[in-house]
Amino acid sequence: MRMLDFSSWNGVLTTLFGLVLVSLVMVGVRLVFMQTIQRRRERENRQINERLRTLIAAYKTLGGSFTGDLLVDPTHVRDLLRARQHEAELATEAGEITARSGNETIAERRRRTRDAVEAALSDIILLGTEEQVRLAVHAATEMVEGRPVEVKALVVSLRDFIRQALDLEHIPADLRVPDQG
Repeated sequence: MRMLDFSSWNGVLTTLFGLVLVSLVMVGVRLVFMQTIQRRRERENRQINERLRTLIAAYKTLGGSFTGDLLVDPTHVRDLLRARQHEAELATEAGEITARSGNETIAERRRRTRDAVEAALSDIILLGTEEQVRLAVHAATEMVEGRPVEVKALVVSLRDFIRQALDLEHIPADLRVPDQG
């Protein structure tokens, strides 16, 4: 209280000016601090939104069908191209012109499915929870070994995580959702 001088007009004005200046500096520091915190929260929210968007896309890829099983042809594009090139060379040598058969379109569809599943699994391995990463690694291992891939547990885990992240209620226990994959 010794610094506050109300004995003269000059003292009162100097005291008020000092109080206003200190208050402005404190408000400025608070604003800078709050903006820094707000920017950090916005960045975290963008990261969470991008993670959810990617996991939702992976969920749609893996769980977009209600057939209940996902059979992925482990043949890679390079192998398909080599086989087609070899067939074309043989047909050219024999003087035949080959047309696209129904088997090639089925193989192409299987390849596209495998590519989409591989991309979804890599996204889950990158952005999923520990449980989802374990399930995705298991599915990827099954694909590499050429075995059919079972994704039911992974799809259920993704669905539960996404619903929880979006603050949606759980799916009622009495409601039976068909197997997806």
